[in-house]
Amino acid sequence: MKVLVIGSGGREHALCHAFKKSTTVEELFCIPGNAGTASIAKNFDVDIKNFEKIKEFVKQHEVDLVVIGPEQPLVDGIVNFLNKNNIKVFGPNKEASQLEGSKIFTKELCKKYNIPTADFGIFEETESARKFLEQCNLPIVIKADGLASGKGVYICHNKNEAIESIKEIFNGKFGMAKKVLIEEFLEGEEMSFFIISDGETYYPFGTAQDHKRVLEGDKGKNTGGMGAYSPSRLENDNLNKKIIDKIINPTLKGLKDLNTKFEGFLYAGLMIVKNEPFLIEYNVRMGDPECQTIIPKLKNDFADVVYACVNKNLQSINLEWYKDKSLCVVLCSNGYPDKYKNNIEIKNLEKIKLKENEFIFHAGTQKVGDKIYSNGGRVLNLVIKSNNFKENRDKIINLINQINWGDGFYRKDIGYRVID
Repeated sequence: MKVLVIGSGGREHALCHAFKKSTTVEELFCIPGNAGTASIAKNFDVDIKNFEKIKEFVKQHEVDLVVIGPEQPLVDGIVNFLNKNNIKVFGPNKEASQLEGSKIFTKELCKKYNIPTADFGIFEETESARKFLEQCNLPIVIKADGLASGKGVYICHNKNEAIESIKEIFNGKFGMAKKVLIEEFLEGEEMSFFIISDGETYYPFGTAQDHKRVLEGDKGKNTGGMGAYSPSRLENDNLNKKIIDKIINPTLKGLKDLNTKFEGFLYAGLMIVKNEPFLIEYNVRMGDPECQTIIPKLKNDFADVVYACVNKNLQSINLEWYKDKSLCVVLCSNGYPDKYKNNIEIKNLEKIKLKENEFIFHAGTQKVGDKIYSNGGRVLNLVIKSNNFKENRDKIINLINQINWGDGFYRKDIGYRVID
C-alpha cells in the first residue's frame, strides 16, 4: 500500500512514523513534510490548499490512501473533493468538519442536543457584545468563531481586557471574523478525549492533557501546545461513560440528523468539573502534541486501523494499547508564540542516540543539504514512554540538554499535575 500524509508538523511526523512501522505500507509520501518526515518518507513541496495538485500527485504516484493531518484542508473540504475523485481518504468531510471550523456551529449543536457546555452568547458586533459583558461574571472567555491554530481564545479577568479581545477578533487577528463567542468560565481541569470512527463504528482512542500556555505554571499566552501527557490523570471508567453518553453520542446523532457522518479522528476538548464533563471545543483531527503521546502507545498496526476505517470496516479491528505512560515536551523557537526567527541551524540532532520508546518528532524544521534548520515556532517534539511520568520528563530534559540548541526554549514543568 502507498500512503500519503498531508501536513508538516509534529503530528504528521508521528503519523508517518506509525505508518513506516506497518508491514502493509510499501511507500510513504508526505506533503509538504519536514526534516523529520524526510528521513522516513518522500517529501514533496505541493500546496496543500491546491486540491487539484494533490489529486494529480495521488494519480501520478498511484497512492492508495491519503491521510489528512491538519484542520484547514478538512474545513475547506478536501475529503469531499478526494471522495468525488474516487480517492480513499482518512478524515471527516466538510460538513462534519464544522465542529472545528465554527465554534458557533458546535455551540448550537450542544444547545439542541443538551450536550453539557459553558453558557454562551453569540455576537456580530462589538456594541452588543459589550452590553452582554455588563451582566457577566468574571473571568469570562472570548473566542473567535473560526480556525485560529489553537490561539483564538482569551480568558479575560476584567471588562477592559474582554472588550479589547473582542475588538482584536473583529479587526481580523485570526482572519475574517463575522461573529464572536462569549462563554462563561468553567473552573475545573482540562482533558483531551479522542475517538476514531468509520461513520458507523467508533472506538475511544486515548486521553491526554495538553499544556497550552507558553509559560510554566500554565501562565502566559495561548500556543498551539507546549507539551502533553497521556493518559489524562482524570481518566476513569465512570467518567469515560459520561463523556460517551453525554457528549460523543449526542454529537454523532446531531451530525446524522444533518445527513452527514463523522469519519476520522474526533478530539473533544473537555473541562472536567467534579467528575462531570463539559465540552469546551471539538477538533476534527488528532491533536498536536497529543497525537505524539498517544500514537506510540498503540499496539495495532496503525495502517490496518486506518485502512479499516476508510473501508467502513472498523468493527473488524480490536484496538490494543500498551499501558505505558507517555509524555511530550515541545522545543520552541525563542520568541514563540510572538515573533521568532527561522532558518537557524540545529546542530547536534544527528549525535542523539535514541533508545527504545524514545522519539524525536520534528515540527517546524527543514533539511537543506545535510543540515537541519528551524522553520516554525514549535520546532521539535521529544516523547518518551515508560511506566513513570517523572522518569519520562527527566529523560526528555536530558535529551534537550544534549541537543543544546541555544535559540530554543521549552517548559520544564510539563506533566506537573501527575509528577510529585
